[in-house]
Amino acid sequence: MTSQRLDPMPVDWQRALAVVAHPDDLEYGAAAAVAEWTDGGREVVYLLASRGEAGIDTLPPEECAPVREREQRASAAVVGVRTVEFLDHRDGVIEYGIGLRRDIAAAIRRHRPELVVTLNHRDTWGGVAWNTPDHRAVGRAALDAVADAGNRWIFPELGERGLQPWDGVRWTAVAGSDRPTHAVDATAGLERSVRSLLEHRTYIEALTQQDPERYCRTFLTGMAEAAAGQFGGRPAVTFEVFAH
Repeated sequence: MTSQRLDPMPVDWQRALAVVAHPDDLEYGAAAAVAEWTDGGREVVYLLASRGEAGIDTLPPEECAPVREREQRASAAVVGVRTVEFLDHRDGVIEYGIGLRRDIAAAIRRHRPELVVTLNHRDTWGGVAWNTPDHRAVGRAALDAVADAGNRWIFPELGERGLQPWDGVRWTAVAGSDRPTHAVDATAGLERSVRSLLEHRTYIEALTQQDPERYCRTFLTGMAEAAAGQFGGRPAVTFEVFAH
């Protein structure tokens, strides 16, 4: 991670669309920022490419999907998000391509956000920690779909469905990037981000032997405090921001 000082995230917007691959992707860090935004009267919508049905080894996909969907909706509600949508791409084998770009562009046209949030689209989390193919595919598709959503000649079938072009996205903010440029103060939202991640209890209990609350608190507090040195000593959620 770069050691440069991070700028505050822009705040002159009202609507955001957060686009990620799986239930829990936003809760592993970005949820404290989402809580801060919704507290400020902004609207945030979650769009998930899959239902996370391949994420728990002890649950077959057809049983896992409804559990993870239910946990994701409860998790979103903790940080003030009322709308959660799922695209039903297959967990674990989400493919970057025209279909995924079209689906995300359709959501951008439908919700008309000024800010799009996604998760790290690069090969690694920095160093030797390899990223997953689903994260890479969805992150890249989200970045590309911003331009797709504003061009009436790309996916003209969306216009035929009544989804008119939207070129009002001003920024895309990538969470979990090892090249952050901006940050959001996590002080007010950190406790709710812990509770938000804890709503994914079925997933977390399958993931770790630790006490679930201790696991969530340790992970999220550690991340926020690690960013403090770049953000005036305040715990923070970091983003790599692309302007459009």
